[in-house]
Amino acid sequence: MITQAAVVTEPGAAFNFRDVQLDDPRPDEIIVKMVSTGICHTDISVRDTLPADMFPRVLGHEGAGIVEQVGSAVTKVAVGDPVILSLDACGQCANCTSKGPGYCENTLILNYMGFRMDGSTTYTMDEAPLHGQFLGQSSFSAYALATERNAVKVAPGTDLSRLGPYGCSFMTGAGTVLNILDPKRGSDTDTLVVYGVGAVGLAALAAARGRYQTFAVDLQASRLEAAVRLGATAINPAESEDLVAQIKELTNGHGANFAIDTTGKTAVVKQMVQALAIKGTAVILALGDATAELDAVDVMMNGKQIVGAIMGDSDPHQTIPELLRMAAAGEFMVDDLITAYPVAQINEAIADAESGKVIKPVLVW
Repeated sequence: MITQAAVVTEPGAAFNFRDVQLDDPRPDEIIVKMVSTGICHTDISVRDTLPADMFPRVLGHEGAGIVEQVGSAVTKVAVGDPVILSLDACGQCANCTSKGPGYCENTLILNYMGFRMDGSTTYTMDEAPLHGQFLGQSSFSAYALATERNAVKVAPGTDLSRLGPYGCSFMTGAGTVLNILDPKRGSDTDTLVVYGVGAVGLAALAAARGRYQTFAVDLQASRLEAAVRLGATAINPAESEDLVAQIKELTNGHGANFAIDTTGKTAVVKQMVQALAIKGTAVILALGDATAELDAVDVMMNGKQIVGAIMGDSDPHQTIPELLRMAAAGEFMVDDLITAYPVAQINEAIADAESGKVIKPVLVW
């Protein structure tokens, strides 16, 4: 079919809407008519850092919409079903069955390379291959091709216009709390410091509310204000003479039991680990600097744990429904983080997110 997609033609370029050809679904594939698509920092980072030979391409990986077509072997969703799209995974390898879909042995091809396992692209433009299938969907497109594996069915009649971010950023932040930190929780006095409170960090704070004493570290006042509304104590490192000492003072001299970094910045990761309590756990979520400097003696002598995580160690088919249940019950308050934009304003929405004017832009188709 012919559909409109926001195409980026080279690293760092603006998104421009073009008519593109979307393949018919193969047996395990589906086509979803988009209702909303969240804009994630990963979309921007990938656009700016991939090599030129991986363009042109269609990005977008926080799609929510209605199933339009299904392949002949699809059994889990049907035409007309409302779905939230997340990352794809083969579902069969040892990692999928034991460690979770975020660690699929085939994740690079299924989610990042821009083509199927056989090397074919899901889009063509001007009769030439167009890289797509980003996080198994490329949902900066009016119609997106996904699979039944990465489509999470939600209740009929669900308003999808603000649900796209549940497929990545909200799931990543909240999943880190629910899947990684909460099983380690010791007492109601445990402390959690979140470094970088954009959409992922604020989703973590929303899920942690009532579970931990929470602290938010960020340079942007609007983000810190949102964190305070979620029950966190705000810390602006620009106003701190010694951030590590300040966090230890705020945690009765012990340091943080738990910490999450969403910035990917070397200096932030170093401070996060320094400010951990004995036997504290730090989780790194961000794509950012390639290295971090750590005090190995401090880590060893104090039993500190440093963990990496994809999508908050979530299985989207379990975590997304749980977050929707929590949101409906008033236990996961993230709706006011969203600012809706008409899809034609994609470049304005990205600029507003990068400047800090908005926290979570969502394109409405």
